[in-house]
Amino acid sequence: MFCSNCGSQIPDGSNNCPNCGAPVNNGANNLNNAMNNAQDAAKNFFNSAEQSLGSAINDIRNDFSNGGNYSSGSALKTDRSLVAYIVLTIITCGIYGYYFVYTMARDVNTACEGDGEQTSGLIAFILLSMITCGFYAYYWYYKLGNRLCANAPRYGLAFQENGTTILLWCVVGMFVCGIGPFVAMHILIKNTNIICAAYNRVNGLA
Repeated sequence: MFCSNCGSQIPDGSNNCPNCGAPVNNGANNLNNAMNNAQDAAKNFFNSAEQSLGSAINDIRNDFSNGGNYSSGSALKTDRSLVAYIVLTIITCGIYGYYFVYTMARDVNTACEGDGEQTSGLIAFILLSMITCGFYAYYWYYKLGNRLCANAPRYGLAFQENGTTILLWCVVGMFVCGIGPFVAMHILIKNTNIICAAYNRVNGLA
């Protein structure tokens, strides 16, 4: 920031110009601080998004190096985020969204193994969604919501939301400013993170 009287640079937080002693314009000072805070917040956000994308790339590389199989004894992912999901899906033109589905199905199948169910993987999700004009995606979300709810008690948990809740948010929620599908995804992410954290804790991977 610069003094409006003499043009000298003024350190942030100063009340008077160190050169001429003129009072600092508090409004300009506050605006400058607000801009700096906004820049810091944006930088932190994009750094977080970059780390999430880098983590996704590393996960894909590790999966391929293991022949496409999830390595046993590895901790499941517990830090999925709706904001990262939306931003990285936009940045990657939808590619990250498919990776997100892939890792979610993989981790849920690991955490819920033995329940007699199998959450369809990425290839089935893409092909059947295309064939059914997107309706299969809603069915996938519905089945996943029910499976998470059904497996919660085995880890001493209880989820209020089930597949019906997810489906209602996806379908009816679209008429509420279009936020329904995002609320549904938030619920799935939250419950998946909780189940995965419980799996890691029970198996000493936390």
